Amino acid sequence: MTAAGAIVAHAGAPLPPSVRDGQRVEQTPDAWWQAMVVVLADVIQQLDGAAMRAIAIDGTSGTVLGIDASGTPIGPARMYDDAAAPLEAAQVAALAPASSAARGATSALARAMQLTTVPGTARVLHQADWLAGRLSGMFGISDENNALKTGYDPVTRQWPAWIGELGAVYARLPRVVPAGTRIGTVLPVIAARFRLETSTAIVTGTTDGCASFLATGATLPGEAATALGTTLVVKMLSDKPLFAPEYGLYSHRIGDLWLAGGASNSGGAVLAQYFSGEQLRQLEARLDPDRPTGLDYYPLLQPGERFPIANPALLPRLTPRPADDARFL
Repeated sequence: MTAAGAIVAHAGAPLPPSVRDGQRVEQTPDAWWQAMVVVLADVIQQLDGAAMRAIAIDGTSGTVLGIDASGTPIGPARMYDDAAAPLEAAQVAALAPASSAARGATSALARAMQLTTVPGTARVLHQADWLAGRLSGMFGISDENNALKTGYDPVTRQWPAWIGELGAVYARLPRVVPAGTRIGTVLPVIAARFRLETSTAIVTGTTDGCASFLATGATLPGEAATALGTTLVVKMLSDKPLFAPEYGLYSHRIGDLWLAGGASNSGGAVLAQYFSGEQLRQLEARLDPDRPTGLDYYPLLQPGERFPIANPALLPRLTPRPADDARFL
């Protein structure tokens, strides 16, 4: 974008769906890398590669993977909505303060604990950390926003001591810096491949939810935004941190301000379960949000909700289904 906010280049590439096995949800990190290669090459074709001064990676909050000493993933990544670490999540809940975003059935820290038990794992990173490492060669740095759900304390700006009581995971967590911190430059092989200047900086990014908020241009406390992606994210800028784990409410640190909010398991993924993109486009013209449908739904793909109800056992409510698809939508 220009300084005025005009988009000068954009690109996209699809990712394969996550592999689901009960409560376990995984993706292959190589799929992320291949998609990013396509996107980066496409964007650079749309502008002079030499004009690109810095690259930041934003990723799904709470997605973690284990890597070896060279940065190579040890198996698939564990996704943000993976709840297949119940014993570890209970250990986290017994030690973490009530305000910690590391608590809950889908605790990223709980999944990180499991990853540290895999032979060969030297470090546990978040999605954005690993992709930035592929570009820079720096495989040990995260940002304050991606690290939040892994137990990082954004108020004291450090990994809290209680994580040390959980065993080996503490020593394998990345160093954390504020979002937007310059951590290095692109590797020479990356610069050559994409026709970038070797001085192109790699800076720490943020989470997908925070990125979507920042993209709106909102800058003042009290300004809020919703983002409908795979899930539904609600964020509001605040001059102080807000934490209410009983509602799945937590706060990210953005400069000297705080981005309070949460992410629901309801969202676009549920819509995609019932409607194709073409069906959505056709039905949209018939929707009237000001007229009640008389239906009482809580649309989820499977049991479990994070925000605004923190209940891992909450059941989907999607019946009765009317004959009229527009009313159902």
